[in-house]
Amino acid sequence: MARADSQPGGFSPGVAARLTTIDGRRAFVKAISSDPNPNSPAFHRQEARIAAQLPATAPVPRLLWTFDDGEWVVLLFEDIDGSHPAVPWRDDELARVLAALLDLGVALTPSPIEAPSIEVSLEPLLVGWRSLASAGIAPEGWAGRHLDDLAALEARWPDGAGGKTLLHTDLRADNMLLTDEQVVFIDWPWAAVGAAWIDLANMLPSVAMQGGPAPWTVFDAHPVSQGADADAVTAFVAGLAGFFVWGGSQPPPPGLPTLREFQRAQGEHAVRWLQVRTGWT
Repeated sequence: MARADSQPGGFSPGVAARLTTIDGRRAFVKAISSDPNPNSPAFHRQEARIAAQLPATAPVPRLLWTFDDGEWVVLLFEDIDGSHPAVPWRDDELARVLAALLDLGVALTPSPIEAPSIEVSLEPLLVGWRSLASAGIAPEGWAGRHLDDLAALEARWPDGAGGKTLLHTDLRADNMLLTDEQVVFIDWPWAAVGAAWIDLANMLPSVAMQGGPAPWTVFDAHPVSQGADADAVTAFVAGLAGFFVWGGSQPPPPGLPTLREFQRAQGEHAVRWLQVRTGWT
């Protein structure tokens, strides 16, 4: 090994580094153990299973090698000669990502691999408003006034989320790389099969919190949203907003000190989007 350059960003407490060998070959390594977060190795194992199945034609890094001794999990990928989108978002880079997201959905419909349905994958997570209501915790302002209605709306999100597209489900600026030729989507442990518009909806609160436009202005103008059932989208946005608000109110997980702040910031934009979609005063 000639060089290892640590890569910042993301929320994994493990190793992420670009490697260069003595003969000039390059690769990207991710490694994690159960210390400090006992759940993290399972996420790397999920990613290894998904990445090994993704088609060669998809704009994703190729998985080269894995190691798992029950404690440490190591994934070795091809190194992508690219960089994350600038934050705050630039209009030209966002336009590239939005176009690439449309192409990604086309390429992964129908899903080329076996993966859980979005209803099964996200069902334990998109329960935030119901969790707040059950705990007797009413958020301040608009969300608190409508908590019972939000809990009921959130409960309906699985009804309209089904589909045939393989989804990333966790797209953010730190999960994509811009090269000279394309946008490459990285970090696939949460892949699931569902409606094609879900990846766009999932991504937009993070875009807004990182200096991009309001979610509704992007979503409503994007081709992937055309034909989407409006009630299904609103219910999913309710689930997404509840996830961020509830998650942002919890203590930080071990080894992930910045996660809750990131969720709270996304929650503010997701709630504003939900206000626009529902029209509730």
